[in-house]
Amino acid sequence: MRILPLLVASLVTAAPQAAIADALTAVNSARLRGCNASATRIPLQNNLKLQKAAWRLAGGAALHEALATAGYLASESSALHFSGAVSDAQITRMLTANYCRTLINPKLRDMGAERRGREVWMVLAAPVSLPTAADADSVSQHILDLVNAARAAGRRCGAKYFAPVASLTLNSSLTSAALAHSREMAKNAEFDHRGHDGSTPAVRVQRAGYATYRIVGENIAAGAMTPAEVTAGWLASPAHCENIMDGRFTQVGIAYAANLNSAAGMYWTQDFAAPR
Repeated sequence: MRILPLLVASLVTAAPQAAIADALTAVNSARLRGCNASATRIPLQNNLKLQKAAWRLAGGAALHEALATAGYLASESSALHFSGAVSDAQITRMLTANYCRTLINPKLRDMGAERRGREVWMVLAAPVSLPTAADADSVSQHILDLVNAARAAGRRCGAKYFAPVASLTLNSSLTSAALAHSREMAKNAEFDHRGHDGSTPAVRVQRAGYATYRIVGENIAAGAMTPAEVTAGWLASPAHCENIMDGRFTQVGIAYAANLNSAAGMYWTQDFAAPR
């Protein structure tokens, strides 16, 4: 998730009777008719969760905290704060003059605002497009392709270099074990290799039908929203990268589960093994 810093504008105009802005109208006026209006853009929509996030911002919360508390999973987000006599027209002019780079972002879809006297807080965001159960095969294949590309090229994991190794293949039993663990983590909003019943990765792959093995390993992740993001995170972590690059592993299972009421949102598991 990419979060941009809070942007603050002070409007020093003596207009005590100025109407408080209709923030959504002001933003869409600048987005659609200002800021190089020849570009094709869609208007932002009011979002109740982002209204709650803006309320939290007004109370002093950081943007990431406000979004998490409101339960809005954002792929990108930005916050604006206007202080002074903020009429609709004034906000539109300030946005057009200073914040076009934010406003013209085509990924932004939603907005929420909080008004307190002469101050207005806004949150603009793009929702995360989460993979669903129907996407499981394509998501697993995408991650497998990224992992095998890394294995084929060779890679440094922290201080240790791994030479190129053979590709992994997907295994249905390992995938079942990975799915069970991802679902358990999502259900309980917990991030741990150890299951609630005390199970280890080795125990879970045996339960899933992978009865005889020479070696077992596991990578987990929480908070990543796409196959590319979760794989990049694993490869950037020396310990997880070592599992991916370990030539002793020949098979893998890959799965994920979602809990939109949790701070992480998505939970991922890779189970690696080699049959005996």
